[in-house]
Amino acid sequence: MAVETTADNLNAQVVAVFPDKVRIVVDKLEDFKIAEESLRVGSYVRIADNENAILIAIIENFQIVALDDGTRNHLIEAFPLGVLRDGKFERGGDSLAIPPKSVEPATIEDIRRIYSDSVTEAENFCFSSLASNPDVPVPVNGNKFFNKHIAIVGSTGSGKSHTLATTIQRAVAEKAGDFTLNNSHVIVFDIHSEYRSAFPSANFIDVSNLTLPYWMLNSEELEEFFLDTEANDHNQRNVFKEAIIQDRKDKFKGPEADRERIHLDSPLVFDIQTVLDTAKRKNEEMIDTGETYASGAKKGQPKTTQGSLFGKLTNFVNRLESKVNDRRLGFFLGERSKTITFEETLETLLSYSAANKSNVTVIDLSGVPFEVLSITVSLISRLIFEYGYIYKRLRCAKDPTEKINNDVPILLVYEEAHKYVPNSGLSKYRSSKTSIERIAKEGRKYGVTLLLSSQRPSEISETIFSQCNNFIAMRLTNPVDQGYVKKLLPDSLGTLIDKMTSFRQGEALLVGESIVLPSIVQIDQCDPAPSSNDIPYWELWKEKWKDMDIAEIKAEWYR
Repeated sequence: MAVETTADNLNAQVVAVFPDKVRIVVDKLEDFKIAEESLRVGSYVRIADNENAILIAIIENFQIVALDDGTRNHLIEAFPLGVLRDGKFERGGDSLAIPPKSVEPATIEDIRRIYSDSVTEAENFCFSSLASNPDVPVPVNGNKFFNKHIAIVGSTGSGKSHTLATTIQRAVAEKAGDFTLNNSHVIVFDIHSEYRSAFPSANFIDVSNLTLPYWMLNSEELEEFFLDTEANDHNQRNVFKEAIIQDRKDKFKGPEADRERIHLDSPLVFDIQTVLDTAKRKNEEMIDTGETYASGAKKGQPKTTQGSLFGKLTNFVNRLESKVNDRRLGFFLGERSKTITFEETLETLLSYSAANKSNVTVIDLSGVPFEVLSITVSLISRLIFEYGYIYKRLRCAKDPTEKINNDVPILLVYEEAHKYVPNSGLSKYRSSKTSIERIAKEGRKYGVTLLLSSQRPSEISETIFSQCNNFIAMRLTNPVDQGYVKKLLPDSLGTLIDKMTSFRQGEALLVGESIVLPSIVQIDQCDPAPSSNDIPYWELWKEKWKDMDIAEIKAEWYR
């Protein structure tokens, strides 16, 4: 049945209604517009039914239908988003009464009401506007956004780094009162040294001032860092374990009963040099047989025989020596690592040191050798998770009725997450995957959530990625990545998800529990920006030849 719109010059008709689609015929598409703005794919329409409700739908495609009399009609297919009823927006569009009264382009007031009414003022967190209409801000529920895990995905040049910076800048700037620092706590694992410029007041940590206590590594991390795990050598593993436990016991000052309970996972100081000396001694050990030589040059001297491990630990000793003497690992194995306390470590990572309280901690991993990148991320991640676990336990012990488990919640931001939590079974990634997968599965209960950022989502551990509840999906050009992301997003997105390949820089599909409905948005510009801009090759190449100080480069290289 043809239904005329309220505008006299329009003849728009709903000709079919499906559970996930509304088909509309318009005879003069050029007149089907609002405020001189023509509709396009992504624009909104309003369909009034007979029950005083208005269905809001988003246009997915246009078709031209040639009629027998030589005229043309335009067929619009729109995806129903929800219903405006009594001034409130409700998700879902399967309750449309037939036949509808009218079909019109949605007004900006209609669209704005969808988003503005979706969250309370206290929970409102906004960092984007509607891509099809920049005058419509798109807020999310700040609680549901940050207390669930977040994923930002997008190809190089899509605006991923700026989106990450904008999100965190807005979060740490919000205040519920008149004070200098709010209670936001964000730790950014910065793999390409991009975010120092975006957060100039952050607690900035790099290899020059990073100190991590190697003795706080758990048993799995210790073996991955110090042993050749691929060799599966029981001798080196046993000597390593026994030497650590014995040195911890020798240094322990507490009760004897506690001393006897010390094991490889005990977070107690041990000296890696002592472990190396023990391994050398075992590798060169000669045992007295209790006999003496009866004749010859050695007459009267005791006879010795090679120990059971003589020569069998050579590779292990060489590996340990190489690590202990590697200046690049000074942040992990230097003298400071042997004396730094647990409290100092946690205060630095959480920006709680008296000298530098800050909402954001940027950990620049660009100077960390790749072979220990996984261990570095694993240890820091595990310490933050265990902080959340212990802090919750303390709060519950003080007040069993306390409903907020952690009043100092932490957001861990993993830039280029596929670098250290890949979808790979290689042993060198085992520790970081274990730590981060544990946070993905259990962290929310203890006030520790994740923000994963990656240009290759298909290479991220699926266990971790599938735990994300909020997605900012930017332009993705790789078909494998597109398919992977589509598989994790809701089936109800219709053709919205197919537009990811054509997004402009800064455009994104925002979807998840925190937003009233999946939306294509333009992310607000961050200020200041991360140093992730592309190098202007062509402009630089046309400039005059630039000299370099190779000796200075060598000095930095060898430092």
